[in-house]
Amino acid sequence: MKQTNAYIIGYSIVLVVVVAVVLSLVTLSLGPRQHSNMQAEKMSDILGSVGLYDAEAADKAKDKNQYIINTYKKYIKESFLVDSKGNKIPDSEQAAFDALGNLKAEFAKPEAERRLPVFVSRNDAGQVNYILPVYGTGLWGPIWGYLALQKNLDTIDGAVFGHKSETPGLGAEIATPAFQKQFVGKTLFGNGSFVGINVTKGVGSSAGNSHAVDAISGGTITSRAVQSMIKDCIGDYEPFLVKNGVK
Repeated sequence: MKQTNAYIIGYSIVLVVVVAVVLSLVTLSLGPRQHSNMQAEKMSDILGSVGLYDAEAADKAKDKNQYIINTYKKYIKESFLVDSKGNKIPDSEQAAFDALGNLKAEFAKPEAERRLPVFVSRNDAGQVNYILPVYGTGLWGPIWGYLALQKNLDTIDGAVFGHKSETPGLGAEIATPAFQKQFVGKTLFGNGSFVGINVTKGVGSSAGNSHAVDAISGGTITSRAVQSMIKDCIGDYEPFLVKNGVK
């Protein structure tokens, strides 16, 4: 039977509405889980920067996200925001974690308006580290990470980096332990001034340089992006670092 144009149009409209409603319901139902996953991922990265995230144990846990949350609460003893002058903002624990969701905008604000998050960990041996987030742009998209500093707020104890769409086997190598472990023991300041971490081209090119690591072979642009990310973001923390640790 031949259908009229009105019937076809009406049927199409009803179908579109039904599909839209179904998709909306699915999105709403998955929203809390997706939010929980994103929160847990940030927590695991923070813990990973100080070697306190056990991926194998998390995967074996009955509830992976809850395992991460419990571990985070155990080892992250304090979190807060600091202003552009390096002053700690009172009662900013939750705001510090919430700020991780929009770091790009926070770092882009005028200096006087920036409110940057700091996380403080203490492991089972009593070692304290200060963990600072960084955010930048790689070859194909956003890159980010966390640097864990010793109590002197100068020496790096650990680093974790992530990316959205860097090239596998090249720029994506910033997310591997082989690249990240190079940062351990490096220092951010030289003669009292902020230097950052240079990423030098060539295997072994950073040997003997306390402010440099080797770039990724074939991933020069992403490597330089990591260098710029650390210089720009950690540089914004300089007043806090100098006021509370660096001499």
